[in-house]
Amino acid sequence: MKKQIIGFTVLLIFISVAADAQFYGGGVYIERSHRRPPPRSQHRPKVPPFKPTVNLSFGYGFPNLDKNYLAQFYNAYQGSPSQQTGPAFANLDYQFSRYTSIGIMGSYGKVSVPYFDYNSNEGIPSFTGRLESWGIMFNMISYMPSANKAINPYIRTAIGINSWTQDYSYPDGSKAAVVSNPTDFAYQFSLGARFNFSPNAGFFIEAGYGKYIGAAGLTFRF
Repeated sequence: MKKQIIGFTVLLIFISVAADAQFYGGGVYIERSHRRPPPRSQHRPKVPPFKPTVNLSFGYGFPNLDKNYLAQFYNAYQGSPSQQTGPAFANLDYQFSRYTSIGIMGSYGKVSVPYFDYNSNEGIPSFTGRLESWGIMFNMISYMPSANKAINPYIRTAIGINSWTQDYSYPDGSKAAVVSNPTDFAYQFSLGARFNFSPNAGFFIEAGYGKYIGAAGLTFRF
């Protein structure tokens, strides 16, 4: 019985091998058939054509670095800012490619700082300095490639001019000093990211130097 089972098994193996065999001339060439996976497409997925957009952004920076332009006096020292506004800023940009947009950046900021007399121990400000600035800058944004369509990292470079209004007054309103305006050169360099919660709207955050160290705001596409 065992011999019959072994013989039947050998016969089945022989038939299976013979079924896969290919005959060439007088010899026999045995080739096992293997199913090959279908060839993979060598074509990369098509990227949809880029459509230029106009981008409008509104942001608020902190802290206001305009305080660094307040005047220094040999007989008085600055205290901590008593009032700081902004800078608040707006950008209008034309994004003409996937990786670059150019436009205009406008900013406004205001800061007030008390000055204390070196020879006084009363802790009462001798006078107050106030500085108000308007800035207009050429703004260029370079977007970096991102695998996530919802996040667009970028580098901002903005340069332009400042318009200053400053005042140094005693508590009674009289002038404490008249000084020349700070530099007219305005700039902002930032590394940021735009987060898109819809095709036409999102928000952004930035870190950099110039008008502000950090900023956040809303952005819209048209």
